[in-house]
Amino acid sequence: MRRYLRVVVLCLACGFCSLLYAFSQLAVSLEEGAGGVGGKPQAAAASWLGGDGRGTGTGRSVLGGRGYGGTGCKEFSLCYWNPYWMLPSDVCGMNCFWEAAFRYGVKMQPIERVHLAVVACGERLEETVTMLKSALIFSIKPLQFHIFAEDQLHDSFKGILDSWSFLQTFNYSLYPITFPSENAAEWKKLFKPCASQRLFLPLILKEVDSLLYVDTDILFLRPVDDIWSLLKKFNSTQIAAMAPEHEEPRIGWYNRFARHPYYGKTGVNSGVMLMNMTRMRRKYFKNDMTTVRLRWGDILMPLLKKYKLNITWGDQDLLNIIFFHNPESLFVFPCQWNYRPDHCIYGSNCQEAEEEGIFILHGNRGVYHDDKQPAFRAIYEALRNCSFEDDSIHSLLKPLELELQKTVHTYCGKIYKIFIKQLTKSIQDRYDRPPKER
Repeated sequence: MRRYLRVVVLCLACGFCSLLYAFSQLAVSLEEGAGGVGGKPQAAAASWLGGDGRGTGTGRSVLGGRGYGGTGCKEFSLCYWNPYWMLPSDVCGMNCFWEAAFRYGVKMQPIERVHLAVVACGERLEETVTMLKSALIFSIKPLQFHIFAEDQLHDSFKGILDSWSFLQTFNYSLYPITFPSENAAEWKKLFKPCASQRLFLPLILKEVDSLLYVDTDILFLRPVDDIWSLLKKFNSTQIAAMAPEHEEPRIGWYNRFARHPYYGKTGVNSGVMLMNMTRMRRKYFKNDMTTVRLRWGDILMPLLKKYKLNITWGDQDLLNIIFFHNPESLFVFPCQWNYRPDHCIYGSNCQEAEEEGIFILHGNRGVYHDDKQPAFRAIYEALRNCSFEDDSIHSLLKPLELELQKTVHTYCGKIYKIFIKQLTKSIQDRYDRPPKER
């Protein structure tokens, strides 16, 4: 009797081992057919190389502690039928047993990240860091920062952003300032140093589908997620979104002084620009230089050559020319998403901000650093000085309102409540979220 039991146990053991081997071979064949598990990570950096617009840069991830710059590893579970010697060299393993049986039956949804780009040169480090801080304080989804900066600023950015790694809610990549080599000198001196870098983002960040570009003097007063959601409102022809340059034509610049075509009645401002870059790379643009439609990478230099003696605001003027000829491609969002001193220095002229508050503050004209528009400076100083601690964020409103009350001698100060209306709501919404989601 014992002999029969031993035979039965031996058969069961052999059958179980055969089953494990079959699972192992199945896993290997599926991986070979799928090209490996764990999708390709976002490109850590890119710049101009040769003729394809790709290159190298430096970057570090602080989301979940994994690095995109080659310091981390792909996520992949180690199982008894998927042992270490069957894993690629760049994969880390976690002990498990039954997970492999379900790995190919359950598809994990990738985490959606908001891609935010900025270009910083000269004395713009502090401004840029404050902008990034405002984005992190209120945002819900993880953020991917694409920071284009002069070489001498890279170490400073890296030191500051690495010190924020405890947040585990963002990645960042640092890139050098680069232009197509054959015309680099012309692009560098256009309007301001580095300003025209934004025109080449669709060609540099080829792995990125959509992107929010902002100037360094931007402050987010509500989650970045909200302007990112406007991408879903694009129709089938729209590739980018911007706000009008002016709401009041009587004080508009383009309609009074421009010597080139511009979009709409008063032109558009490119300080906050939401882009579907996949569509931008695919589209063929109408233009006034040839009857042939040109792609994004082919239209920029001819435009500059034709209009360089007629443009004042550099790359923003070129964007206005492009969308003048292709108006169906632009989504125009309200002025509260790009609120500038022009909306209040001659009297309030942004109705949406009066009704709902300011969503994104744009401190152009250097108003964060002088006393001409103290309401703008008060918001900037409050966010610059606050930390990521909940108490610091929740306690900034009362002192800020007291500072804003001192600005009522200016036109912008007279309507100071619109500066904190949305900010108050954003802070309360943040407080209402679970601590792990703040």
